[in-house]
Amino acid sequence: DTACKNRPLDLVFIIDSSRSVRPEEFEKVKIFLSKMIDTLDVGEKTTRVAVMNYASNVKVEFPLRTYFDKASMKEAVSHIEPLSAGTMTGLAIQTAMDEVFTEEMGTRPASFSIPKVIIVVTDGRPQDQVQDVAASARTAGIEIYAVGVDRADMQSLRIMASEPLDEHVFYVETYGVIEKLTSRFRETFCAANVCALGTHDCEQVCVSNGGSYLCDCYEGYTLNPDKRTCSAVDMCAPGRHECDQICVSNNGSYVCECYEGYTLNPDKKTCSAMDVCAPGRHDCAQVCLSNDGSYSCGCFEGYMLNPDKKTCSAVDMCAPGRHDCEQVCVRDDLFYTCDCYEGYTLNPDKKTCSRAITSSLVTTEESCKCEAIAALQDSVTSRLEALSTK
Repeated sequence: DTACKNRPLDLVFIIDSSRSVRPEEFEKVKIFLSKMIDTLDVGEKTTRVAVMNYASNVKVEFPLRTYFDKASMKEAVSHIEPLSAGTMTGLAIQTAMDEVFTEEMGTRPASFSIPKVIIVVTDGRPQDQVQDVAASARTAGIEIYAVGVDRADMQSLRIMASEPLDEHVFYVETYGVIEKLTSRFRETFCAANVCALGTHDCEQVCVSNGGSYLCDCYEGYTLNPDKRTCSAVDMCAPGRHECDQICVSNNGSYVCECYEGYTLNPDKKTCSAMDVCAPGRHDCAQVCLSNDGSYSCGCFEGYMLNPDKKTCSAVDMCAPGRHDCEQVCVRDDLFYTCDCYEGYTLNPDKKTCSRAITSSLVTTEESCKCEAIAALQDSVTSRLEALSTK
């Protein structure tokens, strides 16, 4: 048995869950799927499996890229629920072509030469035009097996299946015996496994291909022209990675990183600007100023940034050019107030000064002094005028 393994396939099961399939019969179909999965050589590099469920509408239960181990597949199959209306078999096959057999959904490139296979399980007659759709699928290189149960229309099965029909059309009387088909399919998909026999010369990965084999490489490596050996590829070369900002090569693979001031999103590919001024993210002594993913430091009023661009020192607010007082600047801790020289008073704007107004309330002695001075000034003025006349 070691010389007989399943050849690699991209295999899609399309199961009918229309109203004619009773709940207990649908459970039999799920058991058949699980038994089939057990016979397959399931894996990312070997057989990939998808399951579709259809009635009037179509539901992709899981595509080819989702599971690469039997236990996960069988667990997912156990939770499938019937849709219970209609039998749109043509729509199901079309959906398989459009939405499942794509590289995005896990189908391997044509260069891998992995067969694309559909197994349709139905107990009725299609309610849409399945003939043209099935023909398009076969033309696209998809091999179709048609499994009919109980009331299934044999003509419809033959219309959708690939040639030769006697190898692609199966019929069982009831869902109770559908499990018997697992051995038939195992024989159909079985091929001599040269890879298991150890007679190949592949450096990394051997992929069975019928009675022969093909060489493949691990992710991050490419097959050399000799079709046997592999060379590491630069995964960070343009077009090879999905990193938003920085790609870092990592032993044939790569990881994504972000520029300073950005953080890697949960998808491990894209980056988002982070709040670099959040507590604990910067080393500014007083003020952190965010600047497009980076930051710079600033200081409170009355302080100036030191040469290290991080810490701050208090400044003399009364130094020339730092205040707007007209006469006197009085420093008050980190701030200042304005004052005036003697004989001046501070204006309401708290910055400029005006000469003080002398009080009109004077003593009698001061008044006499003023009169004497005024008389002397008048006398001197008269004498100067007389001399000037002479």
